[in-house]
Amino acid sequence: MPTTILVAPAGHGVGLTTACLGIVRALDRQGLRVGFVKPIANRRQIQTSALMTLVGHSAEPSLDRDVSDELLASGDDQLLMEHVVEVAGRASQQVDVLVVEAMALEPGVVYATRVNQLMLKALDAELVLVASPRRETPEHVAEQLAIAARGYGVLSEGRKVACILNRVCGGAGAPRNASSEVIGPACADCQGCGGASEQAALEAAHRAALEAESLRPVAVVPCHTELSAPRVLDIARLLGARMLSVGRAATQRVRDIAVCAGTVPTALTVMKPGTLIITPGDRNDVLLTAAVAVQDGVPLAGVLLTAGLEPHPSVVALCKKAVQAGLPLLAVTAGTYRAVTSIASMDPGIPVDDADRVERTMNAVADCVDVEWVNRFSIEQRVPRLSPPAFRHRLVEAARADLKRIVLPEGAEPRTVEAAAIVASRGIAKCVLLGNPEEIHDVAEKQGVVLPSSVEIVDVMASLDRYVAPLVERRKSKGMTPERAVVELQDPIMLGTMMLALDEADGLVSGAVHSTAHTIRPALQIIKTQPGCNLVSSIFFMCLPDQVLVFGDCAVVPNPTAPELADIAIQSAESAIAFGIPARVAMLSYSTGTSGSGEDVEKVMDATKIAKHLRPDLAIDGPLQYDAAVMPDVARLKAPQSTVAGQATVLVFPDLNTGNVTYKAVQRSANVVSMGPMLQGLAKPVNDLSRGCLVEDIVFTINLTAIQAQQAARRKS
Repeated sequence: MPTTILVAPAGHGVGLTTACLGIVRALDRQGLRVGFVKPIANRRQIQTSALMTLVGHSAEPSLDRDVSDELLASGDDQLLMEHVVEVAGRASQQVDVLVVEAMALEPGVVYATRVNQLMLKALDAELVLVASPRRETPEHVAEQLAIAARGYGVLSEGRKVACILNRVCGGAGAPRNASSEVIGPACADCQGCGGASEQAALEAAHRAALEAESLRPVAVVPCHTELSAPRVLDIARLLGARMLSVGRAATQRVRDIAVCAGTVPTALTVMKPGTLIITPGDRNDVLLTAAVAVQDGVPLAGVLLTAGLEPHPSVVALCKKAVQAGLPLLAVTAGTYRAVTSIASMDPGIPVDDADRVERTMNAVADCVDVEWVNRFSIEQRVPRLSPPAFRHRLVEAARADLKRIVLPEGAEPRTVEAAAIVASRGIAKCVLLGNPEEIHDVAEKQGVVLPSSVEIVDVMASLDRYVAPLVERRKSKGMTPERAVVELQDPIMLGTMMLALDEADGLVSGAVHSTAHTIRPALQIIKTQPGCNLVSSIFFMCLPDQVLVFGDCAVVPNPTAPELADIAIQSAESAIAFGIPARVAMLSYSTGTSGSGEDVEKVMDATKIAKHLRPDLAIDGPLQYDAAVMPDVARLKAPQSTVAGQATVLVFPDLNTGNVTYKAVQRSANVVSMGPMLQGLAKPVNDLSRGCLVEDIVFTINLTAIQAQQAARRKS
């Protein structure tokens, strides 16, 4: 599983694209396989993904901005994050590190930071903040970055947040203002970025200020005006200019811009290498002066003629040698002021066809990136956390890989009907609704739900006769008769369970209007437990803001013995692994280690020993208090030798009373989505719903059941 880095802005216009390019190149240099993705598109057309493609890095297409805005407007943050996880998942194939570009802080986009915070958690990413100091002191810049880092909630985790300072300028001075005014260079805050000593001193000051705020300066990138310099071609495109002479427009960089409105001697003072001369089209004297300067060896960027005026052909003929030397001549209808203001407000982004600028930018930034920081991505074993959006996306993708037939006995229940339609439309499973077909269609119509043809409807009363004999055969030792079987099969849950037993369905989901006991009892009577399991237990997938935890058992076994508790722990660990969650099992108690005593603590101790003996390959530890199990700081104090404490992903409660109260307290008080209960230990999957469940809960319970059915099929084969 690759490490993911989210590169996020800590202000407007910080050079997010250049930071991403540099990080990718720095990782490339260390031999790491690097992937890149920008999950959500910018409003502007230029995308970093296209630039990465230009230099040989494949990049997944971004999610269309209109789609993301619509999801945000409807409040569906989680579905947006599922899309983000999906895009990132495709980009992370066969890479060691995935670099993710966050949303830029564009004018009018007030939600970008919130979306970036959601992406950080959804992707379980490491954060790199990018800032671009203007004229602020190093201390002020560091303070602002620390505020941004706290907003992402990462400084509280006790680790240093990586930061990149982009375009750090060591010079000062105001732009020139004369009859020949210099508008550039691209670094708008100065007229030269100081000498090497000034730049080194400023870099050291910035690094010290960042470290004082518990921030890690990954790179301090000096101002490179060359890297920001557009081509003459880019300016021509911007202005819609007519090319009187193309010359070197496709390669010539514009480092300075000068408006020439004075005399020839004044104009000569600004005719420097890389300068674009802007002048009205009737200023033949300025044009000729520029031509002479080029013939004299001064590589001007070009001449832009404004106001819709073009020089006389005889004047252009005098400039022939300069034109042959590659001097671009551009003409626009706009006046000088409008042309200048358009160029001044030009998007600083790198055009998608400027491979040279991309390459130089990547190398310049990569040269500044701390090699020690880069190297740790090849050696660090970071404990992974599976975020809720990533978990949900995995569920959907896994179910789609091998569609299973899931029977829904509560076929006319409105939430179930809607869920079946959603499951079918998303390609998660093949749903079978049990009930009266006319009633089911009536419910769907009233809800405005269109049931796809792939959703099958089975009339219970018309179908029960064919299951009478098989039910009698399976329950004859318990006194089952044909007459009694007819009565029991009128219960859709019993009929659905018989469909499972006869391999006519792969899984069953019920409980929206029935009790847990009503849902489970037929399965215990007919389906039985899978080989090696002594009991049926349950887990909940608790979707916390930044990771998914497994809670067990919170729904089935009231007061397990030590061997049963060990069985629950092993079942829960296997379920976690099956669903992509690394299993680190904490056997919970009111005591950590040997700090407490009593019958309840001893039961957990015994259960831990049994579980470790049966499955030495699993990471299991206990007794552990809840805080010691999940909080690294507490774990270091209470269980410093434990390999599970502080990073547990599977939490096994000592009894049903404790487990059920805890899961509901976490779910309701922390506004956490819980998926389950998912039953464990049955030969075929049967899952129970809460009677207060939402449509989304039913969809994901069907999803869980479908994946369990895949696992059951693999065990059988």
